[in-house]
Amino acid sequence: MVYIISAACLVVGCIVGFAVFRYVATGKYRKIIEEAGKEAEVIKEKKLLEVKEKFLNKKAELEKEVQQRNQQLQQHENRLKQRELSLNQRQDDLNRKKGELETDRKRLENQQQALTRREEELKSLEAQEREKLETISGLSADEARERLVESLKDEAKTDAASYINEIMDDAKMTASKEAKRIVIQTIQRVATETAIENSVTVFHIDNDEVKGRIIGREGRNIRALEAATGVEIVVDDTPEAIVISAFDPVRREICRLALHQLVSDGRIHPARIEEVVAKVTKQVEEEIIETGKRTAIDLGIHGLHPELVRIVGKMKYRSSYGQNLLQHARETANLCAVMASELGLNPKKAKRAGLLHDIGKVPDEEPELPHAIYGAKLAEKYKEKPDICNAIGAHHDEMEMTSLLAPIVQVCDAISGARPGARREIVEAYIKRLNDLENIAMSYPGVTKTYAIQAGRELRVIVGADKIDDKQTESLSNEIAKKIQDEMTYPGQVKITVIRETRAVSYAK
Repeated sequence: MVYIISAACLVVGCIVGFAVFRYVATGKYRKIIEEAGKEAEVIKEKKLLEVKEKFLNKKAELEKEVQQRNQQLQQHENRLKQRELSLNQRQDDLNRKKGELETDRKRLENQQQALTRREEELKSLEAQEREKLETISGLSADEARERLVESLKDEAKTDAASYINEIMDDAKMTASKEAKRIVIQTIQRVATETAIENSVTVFHIDNDEVKGRIIGREGRNIRALEAATGVEIVVDDTPEAIVISAFDPVRREICRLALHQLVSDGRIHPARIEEVVAKVTKQVEEEIIETGKRTAIDLGIHGLHPELVRIVGKMKYRSSYGQNLLQHARETANLCAVMASELGLNPKKAKRAGLLHDIGKVPDEEPELPHAIYGAKLAEKYKEKPDICNAIGAHHDEMEMTSLLAPIVQVCDAISGARPGARREIVEAYIKRLNDLENIAMSYPGVTKTYAIQAGRELRVIVGADKIDDKQTESLSNEIAKKIQDEMTYPGQVKITVIRETRAVSYAK
């Protein structure tokens, strides 16, 4: 019983406890829910405020952007209005100008018609006046025209001669001084000594006993030496000297060197002579090539073909009018370089053309062409540039000049060759040149006497006062100068002076 009551009390206690617990828990949860609801309301209001603030910001930005776009549209609209006004103004101007042009065209048409009528009237008046003049003068219009043309021709000739003289005087005043300065400065800067060679070489010996050894038994040694070298050896009574004669300086040099070795060695017989001559010939060939290389290096010229180098070296043993050809070529090259520099051209190309301008004078085979043309062909064969080939071929006017190098080479070649003492001219050729000068001047009508003076550098022409007037003397001087330029070759320049004088002679008795 006790147990039953205890169990019932326990159950009742549990029920009461559960009810109390439920009541307490429900109140606590309600309080938590209420607090959570309040917090949710606060958060909700806060979020609503944030959203409203963002909305207001976005709205302000959009309004600002809309305002900017409206401003831009307003600006575009203003510009379009201005363009429209400008186009309207231009259209008005074009319409106005079109109206003015139409008015001008009508005015010009009226003027053209008026001019046509006046021209017809003038032609009619001119025809009437011509008829009157023909009637008064007794000449037809064609006859009067011919007389007028002849008169105008004479007047034009006189005016042309005066005009030509004025131009020439002005050119001399402006160009002559500068040209002289360049030429003189070029000569002074490249002043070199000139060498004159003969056609013989003298070989000196210690005593006359050597002459007998050179001649050999029955002359076999000297004959072998002459046959091997191609020279003529003259052994005479000249003390301690043997003369080697030949037109080819290379042969003379080979013979001289061979004689020197034979005399020094002491063994002189035909077999030894042939051996020494062959050896010396090879040495001379090597010396020729070395001379060509050294010349090119000294002048600063690079890239020459080996055959051109050998030809330049051979110039050392050649001469032209007594002037050493290599020295003349070097001097011409330096002159060309200086003159090209003065004129603003390429001095290296000018120097190259000056060195090679006479390569046609030292051929291995005798050509039929003039040396300038042959030299140009050699240069072209060995891949020289066209302007250099033209300068070589045209330096004696045997080829048309196509580059500025050609006249420079021509002038510098004349400067080097015409220098006092540089060359010797054969007397017969010199006399022939003077006679040709005088004969050219005598071939003109009205010339009474001619005199070539100053070694052919001036030609004085005396004309008859009754045959030629003062104006004609000027044109005669120009014509003679042109004919001399076209028909003659001469160093430097020739001055033509035409003299016309009137003499009155009477006798007192």
